[in-house]
Amino acid sequence: MSRLSVISTDKVNSTTEKLMKEFTQRIIANPPGVCPVDMQLAFLKVCHAQTCGKCVPCRIGLGILEELLESVLDNTATMETLELIEHTAVNIKNSADCAIGFESARMVLAGFEGFKEDYLSHVQEHQCTGTFEQPIPCVTLCPANVDIPGYIALAGEGRCADAVRLIRKDNPFPTACALICEHPCESRCRRTMIDDAINIRGMKHYIMDKAHASEVPVPSCAAPTGKKVAVIGGGPAGLTAAYFLQLMGHQAVIFEQKAQLGGMLRYGIPNYRFPRERLLEDIGAILSTGIEVKLNTSIGTQELGEINDTYDAVFIAIGAHAEKRLNLEGEDSGNVISAVEMLREIGDGNYPDFSGKRVLVVGGGNVAMDCARTAIRSRAKTVSIVYRRRKEDMTALPAEVEGAIAEGIELLTLKAPLRIEADENGNAKALWVQPQMIGAVKGGRPSPRKADKAEERLECDVILMAVGQDIISEPFAQAGIATKRGQFSANASCELNRVGMYAGGDCVTGPATVIKAIAAGKTAAANIDEFLGFHHAISVDVDIPEPLLNDKLPCGRVNLGEKESWARKDNFDGIEYTMSDEEALQEASRCLRCDRHGCGVLRGGRQDRW
Repeated sequence: MSRLSVISTDKVNSTTEKLMKEFTQRIIANPPGVCPVDMQLAFLKVCHAQTCGKCVPCRIGLGILEELLESVLDNTATMETLELIEHTAVNIKNSADCAIGFESARMVLAGFEGFKEDYLSHVQEHQCTGTFEQPIPCVTLCPANVDIPGYIALAGEGRCADAVRLIRKDNPFPTACALICEHPCESRCRRTMIDDAINIRGMKHYIMDKAHASEVPVPSCAAPTGKKVAVIGGGPAGLTAAYFLQLMGHQAVIFEQKAQLGGMLRYGIPNYRFPRERLLEDIGAILSTGIEVKLNTSIGTQELGEINDTYDAVFIAIGAHAEKRLNLEGEDSGNVISAVEMLREIGDGNYPDFSGKRVLVVGGGNVAMDCARTAIRSRAKTVSIVYRRRKEDMTALPAEVEGAIAEGIELLTLKAPLRIEADENGNAKALWVQPQMIGAVKGGRPSPRKADKAEERLECDVILMAVGQDIISEPFAQAGIATKRGQFSANASCELNRVGMYAGGDCVTGPATVIKAIAAGKTAAANIDEFLGFHHAISVDVDIPEPLLNDKLPCGRVNLGEKESWARKDNFDGIEYTMSDEEALQEASRCLRCDRHGCGVLRGGRQDRW
C-alpha cells in the first residue's frame, strides 16, 4: 500500500470517528419525543456532506436515501418506499469504498430495524410517534417542567429573587431541589454538543443562597372558591399539591401522621445533605399561603370515610415510610436497625451513638450511602457497605458513592447477605455472606449469581438494613381504594377508582426522587382544580432576559466544591459549597438558551402557566 493511500485511509477513518462522536453528542442532547426518522435523516445529511464524492454508492446512493427518508417525513411514502430504503442501504453498505458510506448505510439499517414502528406510523397513519410539545431537553427531562433556561438567565443577570419566583411557578421546593435533586435535567443538556452539560443544580444552589425562599414572597392566592381539599401526607407531594390548590383559591388541609412536616425530606435525608433550617425555608413559604395543618394525625379506614364525606376532594400522598425486609435468619436480632427507622429518628433530632462500634450497611442505593455516612458521623469505629453487585452497578449517585469512600467507608461488593449471627444476649455480632459472581445483563444491569466460593463471616456490632421502603396501603385498600402490590393504582392524572379521590408520589410509584413527588403533587392539584369545576392558571409576572448573540465557545463546567473529608465526617453540618458570583456568571453564560433558539422556539415562546 502506498504512503498516499495510507494517509487517505487515516484521514477518512479519523473523519468518520469525528462524525460518530459528534452525532453521538447530538443524540444524547436530544429530548424525548424527537422523531427518530428525522434524527436519522439529520445524521445522513451530515455524513453525505463529508463524502469525497469518488465512489457512486456515497455520492449518489446517500442522496437517494435522503430523498427516500424525506418522503417518509412528508407522508408521501408507501410500503414499497420502505422496502426501497432497506434495499438501497444494503447496497451502499456492501459496495461503498470508505467507512463514511459503509457506516452511514449501516446506521440507517440499524435505525430502520430499531424504529420500525415509527416508520410504519408515518407511512400507514401519516402520524409521527414523537411530539414537539416541549422540545427543550432540560425542561423535558425535569418531571415538574421547570423553566430552567429562564431561571439560569435571570441568575446570570443577578436577579435571583425573580429566579426563585419563576421556579415556584412549577416547583414550591426550590431550596430542596437546589441541594438534593438528582438533576435528570442535565442528562440531555444540548451544551454537551460543545463541551459539558450546564451545572443546573449548582446554579439553583447559587440562586437559593442569594435569595432564600423565606425572603421571597409567594404569589397572591386567587379569590376563595369555597371548596376544601384534604391532603393526606405532609411530604413533598402533599405539600406541593396543597400549595398549588391554595394558590387556586381552594382551602387545603394537610393531615400528617408525624410530629413535623416534610416527609422523606425530613425523615429520609440527613442534615449534612439538606440542613433542616433550609427545609424550613421552603415549608414556611408554602404554609404562608394559608394552608391548614393537622399534625400527629393518623388516617385509617374510618377516618378516611369521614374525610371523604366532609371534603370536596381528597389527595393521598402518604409516601413510602415502612421498612422493607430481606427475611434473613437472625434479622430480628438486637442492633439490626432499618434505615427507615434510623433516619426517622434523626428527622426528629434523635441521633444515634455508634462510638467504637463496627457498622455494616446492607444496600447500594442513596439511602444506604446516607446511612453509612451518618454512621461515620455518629463516631462509628468502622463502617462498611455490603452490596451483592459491583460498585458500578450501585443505584446510588456516583457522587454519593465517592463521597462515602472519601470519608473512609469501605465497599464490600459482590457479597449477598445470608444470615445474621447473634451473641448470647441476642445482639448481632456477624453477618454471613455468600460471594457473588457478576453475570449476564438483565433489566439493564449485570446480574449477580452465586460464586463457587465459601461463605464469609463479617464481624460487626451494628447492622443497618437499607434495602428499600414499603407503603402502608392496607387501611386505604380496606376502604375500597384500588391497590396493586401495595401501591395505589392511580392513573396519569393521579385519579383513583373513587370519584374525587387522587393519589401521587411514592405511594403510587414506589420510592422515587423528590422532584418526581413534586411533579405528582403539581399534576394532582391541576386535575383536582378541574374536578371542582375550575380552570385556574398558575402564572408568573417575570420578564425573562433575551439571550445574548455572542459566540458560544468551549468552556469548562463549574462544579461545586465540598468540605474536606476530615472536616466534615465528624459532624452533620452542610458539606457543599456554592458558586461565587464570578463562577455563576460564567456558568449562566454557557447556556445555549434552547427556549429562544432551535427546537424550543416551536413552543411559540415561553408559556408562563400550566
